[in-house]
Amino acid sequence: MKLRPSRILRELRSGQNSTVIKINLNDPRIIELAGLAGASAVWLCNEHVPNDWLNLEHQIRAAKLHDMDTIVRVSKGGYSDYNKPFECDATAIMVPHITSSDEVRNVVDMVRCRPLGSKPLDGGNMDGSFCQVSLADYCHHCNTEKFVILQIESPEALEVVEEIAAVPGFDALLFGAGDFSHRIGKLGQVTSPEVVAARKRVHAAAIKHGKHAAVASLFGQKDQLIEEGVRIFTLGADVVELGNAFKTIVSNFNGQNKAAASDSVYQSK
Repeated sequence: MKLRPSRILRELRSGQNSTVIKINLNDPRIIELAGLAGASAVWLCNEHVPNDWLNLEHQIRAAKLHDMDTIVRVSKGGYSDYNKPFECDATAIMVPHITSSDEVRNVVDMVRCRPLGSKPLDGGNMDGSFCQVSLADYCHHCNTEKFVILQIESPEALEVVEEIAAVPGFDALLFGAGDFSHRIGKLGQVTSPEVVAARKRVHAAAIKHGKHAAVASLFGQKDQLIEEGVRIFTLGADVVELGNAFKTIVSNFNGQNKAAASDSVYQSK
């Protein structure tokens, strides 16, 4: 029995860019909409979003119907917080608020198999096809088709980002522009010179040490991000896109955009 390979890793290995949609809502049907749109992956969240493990499995199944990867941003905690998403068959985890190279080594040790780490083994879940594959195949798949993204979100982490990027066993750095801007007193100013300079430093460190650069938003700077070496792009979020769509159709109905209202493709039946 063959375990599912990562779509994002396949795209990156072939020189393509990968696209991600961030999901805040828990309904697996939202995941399917992202798949129908052609996204490479969905970003699910255990850090800020109320979710449970069984529903997470349903979301991951929905993604696999469309050959999409799932990236689960984990709650900061112990090894179960980091390993359970993988055991639900998530393709990747994203660890927020990384602060040191020692922390990175600890994460790698918890989620990678030998020789990279000391991951606790249980092949009886979705990621091991419920014990239908050998432990050797399971461990090889863990080290080659699952991936780890680390978030750099503070001035303290930025100061040691080169040390962080040099640690083996993880795959990508994602600069958290929102939290970084907050911490330097420029709340929400994600394109301010100070924030952009920090972002560029994170991307440069990632690429220098053979890691991928990822972003949580295009920030209206797609070409600049490509020039910086970014390969994993988060294009939007379900709540933002739905909110904008709802505002538009209500505004159109109320006559603020009469032409758009009359041309709406949505018909009540």
